[in-house]
Formats: sequence, structure tokens, C-alpha cells
Amino acid sequence: MATAETLENYLLQLGEPYEKIGESMWKINDEFDNIDDIVVFLSEPLVIFRVKLFDLPEGNKEELYRFMLELNAFEMTHGAYALEGNSVVIVDTLEAENLDYNEFEGSVSALALAIMEHYPLFKEKFFK
Repeated sequence: MATAETLENYLLQLGEPYEKIGESMWKINDEFDNIDDIVVFLSEPLVIFRVKLFDLPEGNKEELYRFMLELNAFEMTHGAYALEGNSVVIVDTLEAENLDYNEFEGSVSALALAIMEHYPLFKEKFFK
């Protein structure tokens, strides 16, 4: 079972800057590697990864939601786009029970890749 200590060790292995922001909660923040503000927290039995991308734009929400669902279906290797209040976020969850470093690193890398590849598309389509 992954513990807070396990996750802290995985974060050290990852080699990206991070800070502890709460009980069993960390924020990875490396603007140069497009790993910006990914929050990782242990909420047994899950390890949850979350990153806020932007606040919902005015108007054209139906097209935005469709675009997010299409990305979820065809582009996301880990996690999914979701709404959290008035924000668009990416969320991924892994089971803490048998979590290993490769799974942990895979989720962080997939979120970073989604940010790097998809954020410019969101910006171009919905924030002109």
C-alpha cells in the first residue's frame, strides 16, 4: 500500500521541484518542463493527480465540452478532463494498494504531455 512516505520517495525519484502543501498532499511545479501545479494527494485507497488548466470561458461552452470529451476519448493516456466548479481540470486516479514508481511517473508524464499538447489548442479555440 502506497503511503505518504512512499509518495514522497516517488516525488524525490521524479527529480522535479515539488512542495508539500498539506497532509499527504504535494504540488509539482516545474514551469520549464510544462509540469506546472500538478497536485498529488493520497486519499486512501486512491492516489489522485489534479491540475487546473483554466477558468471556463464565457460563451461557447457546448463546443468546449465536446472538445474535452473528444480529447478524453482519443488523446488521454491517463486521466480525463473534467469540470470542478468554474474550472477545467485534468484528474487522474491510481489505486494506492499496488502503486509502483512506474505508474506514478506515468501519470505525471501523461498530465504534463496533455498540458503541453492540449493547452495551446484550448487557447486557440476558446480564448481568442
